[in-house]
Amino acid sequence: MYTDTWEQRKLGEIVERVTRKNQDLVSELPLTISAQYGLIDQNEFFDKRVASKDVSGYYLIYNGEFAYNKSTSSDAPWGAIKRLDRYENGVLSTLYIVFRIKNEDILNSDFLMNYYDTNNWHKDIQAIAAEGARNHGLLNIAPADFFETELMLPQDIEEQKNIGNYFKSLNNLITLHQRKSFLYFSRINDWEQRKLMEVAEYRNGKAHENEINDDGEYIVVNSKFVSTNGEIRKFSYAQNEPLYENEIAFVLSDVPNGRAIARTFLVDKSGKYTLNQRIAGITPHEDTDPYYLYIKMNRNEYFLKFDDGNKQTNLSIKDVLNYEDMYPSYKEQQKIGMYFQQLDHLITLHRRAYYNKKGGLTNVHNDNQQYYAIL
Repeated sequence: MYTDTWEQRKLGEIVERVTRKNQDLVSELPLTISAQYGLIDQNEFFDKRVASKDVSGYYLIYNGEFAYNKSTSSDAPWGAIKRLDRYENGVLSTLYIVFRIKNEDILNSDFLMNYYDTNNWHKDIQAIAAEGARNHGLLNIAPADFFETELMLPQDIEEQKNIGNYFKSLNNLITLHQRKSFLYFSRINDWEQRKLMEVAEYRNGKAHENEINDDGEYIVVNSKFVSTNGEIRKFSYAQNEPLYENEIAFVLSDVPNGRAIARTFLVDKSGKYTLNQRIAGITPHEDTDPYYLYIKMNRNEYFLKFDDGNKQTNLSIKDVLNYEDMYPSYKEQQKIGMYFQQLDHLITLHRRAYYNKKGGLTNVHNDNQQYYAIL
């Protein structure tokens, strides 16, 4: 039985700053924060090491602790706060603000992690970041001011746990439904097997090395842009190979066991992007739904089998055009595409709704019933 009583607390009352240095070289794993992937190995994310060779002066962070990256981007206009989940430990630049929960009987870690995946905390950050206090995309925020920010949380720790567990279950459930839905639709409809060359046009991107400029007008769609959902981007003053709305950018080349190969990006607007070399441009035919093709091609097992784990993977035009899959009628493709678009937005909408409310696993249960009704 929950009281629905939430309270406002200063962050510094329930967490404490971590400033331990990596003096004994406990870890030599340099980390960075990605809005999509959380705290992740720099070598994996950037394909190179950004940290200095000597990391003894870096902060040492352990699994379950949090870090605030004050660097801004289009996806993280006030920076990003993430928990270390992937590794036992790692090191971070002292530009980060690292912290841990003081007492897990008062604050649940999963609740806090999900809270910082919303934008509810942006308002307080905006208030303490003085106007014009950005230095090359880095917010000028003092740790003392950061820990003065406030958040709403249930007084009942069990309610916090249930909210945290709810979002874990929601993530798992959506993944399960994504897998099952194609099987369901394929059973009840007449589908046809087609090669990509039958449903779309293919073209290669072009080099932009001589046109790269931070003040450029066009976003260069390269493998790093696609694999990070646009978090890492370069700009060009020339649109050497334009991309148009509802076209698909497709990564052709990656290192062994890479996470970029065969990833897709659906173009949201014409006149905004330019297609780089080693990226294919896929233009769906009029009877092919762009979103449907975008989700079907993304990291499809057919393409991943070309990665042998030993050498660079380079998908050829033939490899891509011979990709075969099942296609229903255009009308059914649209329905399926819309279905998955709604699923993509569901977690974000639910999370935003809960953390805007000041109480209520009653609300959690009610919305949960609505969720199951949608599915």
